[in-house]
Amino acid sequence: MTRKTKKVPDEREVRVENLVRTCYQSGGYVFAAKADLAARKYGIQKMARLASNENPRSPPERAVERACKAASRANRYPDQTMQALTDTLSLYHGDYSFVTGVGMDGVIETIIRTVIDPGDSVVISNPTFSFYRLAARAQAARIIEVPRGPDFLVDPDTFLREAEGAKLSFLCSPNNPTGTVTPETVIEEILKEIDGLLFLDAAYVEFSDIDYRPLMRDYHNLVIGRTMSKVFGLAGVRVGYAFVPAWLVPFYQRAATPFTLNSLSAQAAIGALEDSTSFVAETIAHVREWRKRYLEEVPFPVFPSGANFVMVDVSPYSGDEMVSLLASQGVIVRSCASFPGLEDRYIRVSVGMDWENERFLSVMNWVQEQG
Repeated sequence: MTRKTKKVPDEREVRVENLVRTCYQSGGYVFAAKADLAARKYGIQKMARLASNENPRSPPERAVERACKAASRANRYPDQTMQALTDTLSLYHGDYSFVTGVGMDGVIETIIRTVIDPGDSVVISNPTFSFYRLAARAQAARIIEVPRGPDFLVDPDTFLREAEGAKLSFLCSPNNPTGTVTPETVIEEILKEIDGLLFLDAAYVEFSDIDYRPLMRDYHNLVIGRTMSKVFGLAGVRVGYAFVPAWLVPFYQRAATPFTLNSLSAQAAIGALEDSTSFVAETIAHVREWRKRYLEEVPFPVFPSGANFVMVDVSPYSGDEMVSLLASQGVIVRSCASFPGLEDRYIRVSVGMDWENERFLSVMNWVQEQG
């Protein structure tokens, strides 16, 4: 008897809507333009890369040394608790409880997975980093977006009203992409009244004059997200961490992907923390010097910033138009058109190396002269 084989449908017969979750059938995170693609398109050999809020300096030497040494032991799984890294974080920051993840986004995703059931409310202060919304949607959360007020400041009364009954709320300070710093007093006002957890994304806080860490002593509903990608110059190894209340640690570890961080990334982070004093101070000084120059010399309105970037109002151009115009002159910046709650007239510009920043200023003045 001949056995009948089941026909395997070819790609054209697959109904995407029947297989792929609705939240992934469109949208997704919007990345900055790629420097190498722009270089080929415009025939420019060396592009100024000012779109991704990276540290333009190479990582600290000890970070590289530790990562290279760890490569020889890459046949073994890493410690799933990342005890060596959290011990080093304690030496650097003080006696707090920490969790780690693959970049800040990994920490965000795991926190959401830890506390959010389908249908639970997640509050987001907009305009801000779009990944909060993407990750919350993936967990089938009900998303409540709270617009910021004039000058992109957070109004605590409005925020608390919208956050009533929510399990988790997100607030970024200094905020991406506006650079706005929310005062510690405002954060504390929110913490005193909020129902659920507040995730305070402080990825850029080292470039500001504010320190939220003391709030961890008094509030057990606060998570402060941090990263090794910015001031420590380790964007490529993807290490995020967070200050958390001690009660949250075992639940976070249950929700986390097994062996979340790899051994090389963890050792690079340990090395960067050990070798941080001069590297961090020099990086911060460089950012503050150029941030001031951007404020004074860019011929378009620049918003005050506590981060390693600024946001610029480029009207009458749209953000995308200005990105294309600058790319044609050898400068890559980020359009803010994809940030919910922002009109399409803003760009975000990182502080890069001296020559990159000089080229940006020169091109912006050239744009202004063209009218």
